[in-house]
Amino acid sequence: MAKNKVVYGGQVLVDLTDATLEQTNGDQILEGQTAYGRDGEKITGTCTYNADTSDATASASEILATKTAYVNGNKLTGTMPNNGGTGGSISDLDTPYTIPAGYSDGSAEVGIDTTEAAKIIPGNIKEGVEILGVTGTYTGEGVTAQAKTVTPYTTQQVILPDAGYDYLSQVTVEAIYYNETANAYGTTVTIGTVAP
Repeated sequence: MAKNKVVYGGQVLVDLTDATLEQTNGDQILEGQTAYGRDGEKITGTCTYNADTSDATASASEILATKTAYVNGNKLTGTMPNNGGTGGSISDLDTPYTIPAGYSDGSAEVGIDTTEAAKIIPGNIKEGVEILGVTGTYTGEGVTAQAKTVTPYTTQQVILPDAGYDYLSQVTVEAIYYNETANAYGTTVTIGTVAP
């Protein structure tokens, strides 16, 4: 049996009886280190960590899935998804890309869908307007205007451009026809004409 207290000439030279370590408390001593318990027996440490984790605040959802860590002395296995380089694209103006919860390795990219990006070219954008760094050059398709002169009739007319013209730039309406001719008893006044 080990000696845990030594008294010499009435003076206590060694006293381990008030030690808090017991033979079963190797987990309170760092691995590879030794100490003596209150029974005087040597204790070899088995503890593999040397940090106080009592103030740690991480939770399993904040630790990468399958990875482990110690929080408040407890070993936690992470549940955070590993999304690696997962990215996405934006395909329309009103639908944003939602970044999935979890870890990203920094290589993920979010950009405009390639089909939509192919439409953002200078020729599709009004001249002088810039969209996403692309300045437009579109000035409108070539159009042909027509000017017309019409004679007012006593019936309604719809004035449209002729074939080969895109729109009317001007419509000139002639004066209303007015004519006076003598008759056997006075004067005949004719106002307006009838459409042919």
